[in-house]
Amino acid sequence: MTKRLLLAFVTLALAAASAKTYRVTIFEPALLGSAELKPGDYKVEVTGDKMVITSGRKSVEASVTVENGKEKFASTTVRYSNGDGKYRIQEIRLGGTSTKLVVNN
Repeated sequence: MTKRLLLAFVTLALAAASAKTYRVTIFEPALLGSAELKPGDYKVEVTGDKMVITSGRKSVEASVTVENGKEKFASTTVRYSNGDGKYRIQEIRLGGTSTKLVVNN
């Protein structure tokens, strides 16, 4: 039983270590999936093809495609669509990296 517990702990630790964390500021009320995010600062954690965006106790998970460009982005930016009068997050470009998170609908 102890070996199983140790194996579970190591697996969990490796999964947590592989997650990357970033910061993003949202300036307008925006939808991520069906969840509305208020303007403010958020922590973005990316693990594989999942993104979790958190502020305080509120967390929203979204499926994303992680793309890497040729050049680094100067700053973190959020791109929106606005077809129905509501801002919907389409992608987040992470400043200081060449990583772009494209939200899967």
